[in-house]
Amino acid sequence: MKLISIGFGNFVSDIRIVSIVAPDSAPVKRLVQEARENGMLIDATFGRKTKCVLVMDSSHVILSAISPQNIVQKTDEERGNKDEE
Repeated sequence: MKLISIGFGNFVSDIRIVSIVAPDSAPVKRLVQEARENGMLIDATFGRKTKCVLVMDSSHVILSAISPQNIVQKTDEERGNKDEE
């Protein structure tokens, strides 16, 4: 188990992440709204624009101001799955 930085001193466990998605689509917006209504939303953006939504295996939804590509890259680095050139 490795901890992945999602910005501003916040970390999540890499093995608990189910998906990493951009917040632009209507289904993701509905998912975020439902999580907010159910008390399962964690806002780790510190007031900045949400660039990434992480869905956890505990049904929590986490908002991050870090782009999905950066979080995926950090996850791959921690798991040792970097592409070797």
